[in-house]
Amino acid sequence: MQVPHQSVVMVVDGRKLLFLRNEGDETYPNLQVEHAEERINPADRDQKTDAAGAASSTTSGTLEETDFHQLEEDRFAAEAADLLKRRALANDFESLIVVAAPKTLGELRKHYHKEVSQRLTGELSKDLTGHPIPDIEKALIAA
Repeated sequence: MQVPHQSVVMVVDGRKLLFLRNEGDETYPNLQVEHAEERINPADRDQKTDAAGAASSTTSGTLEETDFHQLEEDRFAAEAADLLKRRALANDFESLIVVAAPKTLGELRKHYHKEVSQRLTGELSKDLTGHPIPDIEKALIAA
């Protein structure tokens, strides 16, 4: 994948976000960190306060249990998409590449603003948030 000069590359999963900018050229990216954040999101079992209570039901259906961990990951993706929207509307970037864990990428796509979609030059469905920047650069070149 070509990474145009001055492109913003967002690397994200359900709890980590990294904004990089390509200071190199299209063929040899040189990604520099602009912004990083990480949200604490305990496992679902650690977010529940109680075991399910005894409830009587006359219906034959079952209640599906809420996955609080996944809800928080989805919320984080929506917030990341909103941050992209604000940066796009401020003309902070002309070209955007999103590298995201598959579930996160799916959630992000639901929330892309028109201005973000117009600037989106590539997506990579891969979780690279815990990888060093040279590995991210190699993955983008290989994509």
